[in-house]
Amino acid sequence: MRIATGLIVLLLALAPPAIGRPAAPSAEARTAALLDRIAASPPRLRMFLQAMPKGADLHNHGGGSIYAEDFLAWAAADGLCIATDRPRIVDPPCDAPNRVPAAGLERNYPRYSTMIDALSTRGFEAGVGDPTVSGYDRFFATFERFFSASADNGGRMLAATREQAAADRVGYVELGVGSRDGMMLAVRMGAASFETREADAFAELLARMAPLLPAGIAATRATFDHYEADSATIGRCASAKPQPGCALRMRYLYTAIRTQPPAQVFAQLAFGFALAEADPRFVGINIAAPEHDPVAVRDYGLHMRMIGWLAQRFPRVGLSLHAGELTLGLVPPRDLRFHIGDAVTVAGARRIGHGVDIAYETDAAGLLKRMARDRIAVEINLTSNAVILGVKGPAHPLSLYREAGVPVALSTDDEGVSRSDMTNEYMRAVAEQGLRYRDLKQIARDSVQYSFLPGSSLWKDRAGGLKFADCVSVTSSSCAAFLAMNSKAAVQAQLEKDLASFEARQLHD
Repeated sequence: MRIATGLIVLLLALAPPAIGRPAAPSAEARTAALLDRIAASPPRLRMFLQAMPKGADLHNHGGGSIYAEDFLAWAAADGLCIATDRPRIVDPPCDAPNRVPAAGLERNYPRYSTMIDALSTRGFEAGVGDPTVSGYDRFFATFERFFSASADNGGRMLAATREQAAADRVGYVELGVGSRDGMMLAVRMGAASFETREADAFAELLARMAPLLPAGIAATRATFDHYEADSATIGRCASAKPQPGCALRMRYLYTAIRTQPPAQVFAQLAFGFALAEADPRFVGINIAAPEHDPVAVRDYGLHMRMIGWLAQRFPRVGLSLHAGELTLGLVPPRDLRFHIGDAVTVAGARRIGHGVDIAYETDAAGLLKRMARDRIAVEINLTSNAVILGVKGPAHPLSLYREAGVPVALSTDDEGVSRSDMTNEYMRAVAEQGLRYRDLKQIARDSVQYSFLPGSSLWKDRAGGLKFADCVSVTSSSCAAFLAMNSKAAVQAQLEKDLASFEARQLHD
């Protein structure tokens, strides 16, 4: 008995320590598990994603971000009119034939509802509206219809965009904008010929513009000073109780219209580059309007060469270019083969807006590899692509980009026209693309990582990896100094703080 007892004691002494309870899952793991459980329940998913911090919205157009209800309210307040023969907002007089005042329109629900549909794509995906009107025609027709209400309401539009972004837990917006002064300067350039050597024509036109640029830039800067002051007043940003949108950071992408004559497109682009050099609020250049428009198709290569030429002279200006907002049948196959490629290789884009037709590109695999290597991000607009192009679900290339290692960011495009918001874009990413919490978290991080905010990143390499040494401890004095000097890192640090708080709440809810 003594021998047996001694043997047991010896075996117990030599045995490894008892394995305790497994470590509790991290807050991130708990949050990811929660999303997995609720992914099939749209109401629960909406509540979850509404509260999730989402980083940045990098593809958001100033006019298209506004809901029709706001435009109609501003039209009423500004004494504008409603055209009843072809529904749209128009300037006074309102007692002319086929015109009624916008004021009081809400008391006539059928007419009010007709106007909501005229200014948006409401119900399109559910089959509401004239089935003979395509999604792209219905979408692009809205801009002319609300122009009169948007023309003098820059401050209201900034305030409304800020309010919606803050409600979606977005911390930074790069808003696509233009300016009257830039467009007027472009019109003054007339119809210059590009039949001579292109580089000579570009240089000659830029030289003609040079004396006119300072006044146009000064006027545009003053206009945006006024817009921002109005927006701050609307948001009560100087009060003891500012609206949440006041804390949101906003910068601008000067956006040229690609359907104008070539000289005017060049002048818009040149104005935008010069403006971005002069005013730090303008962090980059874009080019927009329907990519399938016959003028845009004809001049696409020329536009990319214009941008590439200007980028060499203004190298610090960010380039985010609409490219590949096309699909088979919208244009002939030949026009699907090179748009994204030219935006990357000819113009030098650092981000691509839409990029839907990537699979049709010549050497699509090679282009994807280059975009992944050079970290050329793609701004993904799920609702917009579904409405305008009819591309959604497994037909959408989001998974293709992600599998290739190309960074992506979810964005809203024209959330007012599309009747969407950033939370809905995240919901579609879960429901239609099969993304889960860690995927969405990476996308939120990448949205700031690939923004054109100035300064260094918080991250040494990829977002979510190793931090720069100054900010290994985000509470250190060295990190505080680093964040004060680098706007991008400051927004990223706030996002990390917000994500940590969001995940911690899931442990208690």
